[in-house]
Amino acid sequence: MSPLVAAALSLGLLALVFVPLERVFPARPGQAHLRPAWAIDLAFFLGQHLVFAGVALAVLQAVHGSINDLAIPTCFKGLPLWGKLPLAVVGGDLLTYWFHRACHRYRLLWRFHAVHHSAEHLDFLAAHREHPVDGVLTQLCVNLPGMLLGIPFAALAGLIALRGLWAIFIHANVRLPLGPLRLLLGAPELHHWHHARIETRHNFANLAPYLDVLFGTYHRPAGPETYPLGLTEPWPRRFLAQLIRPLRGP
Repeated sequence: MSPLVAAALSLGLLALVFVPLERVFPARPGQAHLRPAWAIDLAFFLGQHLVFAGVALAVLQAVHGSINDLAIPTCFKGLPLWGKLPLAVVGGDLLTYWFHRACHRYRLLWRFHAVHHSAEHLDFLAAHREHPVDGVLTQLCVNLPGMLLGIPFAALAGLIALRGLWAIFIHANVRLPLGPLRLLLGAPELHHWHHARIETRHNFANLAPYLDVLFGTYHRPAGPETYPLGLTEPWPRRFLAQLIRPLRGP
């Protein structure tokens, strides 16, 4: 199967799941599926599937291959896989949380992360608007604890896929009552607020909001989602310009 056909099938499966959800449980009922800038997000989707994901996978495999058993703390060496996986998830969540906060604080990191925040409409397709540098660094944070614990890469790949689907869900134009699960897994209303067009300092733990509660950055917005999304600063709108802009300095 060619990469382009695989990408088309993936897009079709995601649409089959998320389009009905966005239609039946919309966070913003007036938002059309072919909303402004959908073509740019489609370009990012194709870029991820055809190029960026392969680069990220190669980097992860290289890092994983360079870590040997000596890197595993002695107290963790004898743990079974089911015991290591929760530690890997919590460790990855912690690293990702603080890296995400750093992206909003330090200009060098923000230049790349701003690409993701430039989306002015959120849905399952907008979840893929991400600069490859930002994406690779985030994936390293997510997976480094699992690598250090000696978890097989195949097991990590499965975990990456499952959490990747939930990451798409929290960007979707969906409002669903998840109850306490929103603190453990993340919820669209929490992450949508993080994308608000203000200097937001909330909800950095995309898939682990309990960390926002722990570190004082949790906010659950009330009422309908009527606030604007996107950046407060000027930013290029074309696909290639968004890839190049972070490389050109402040």
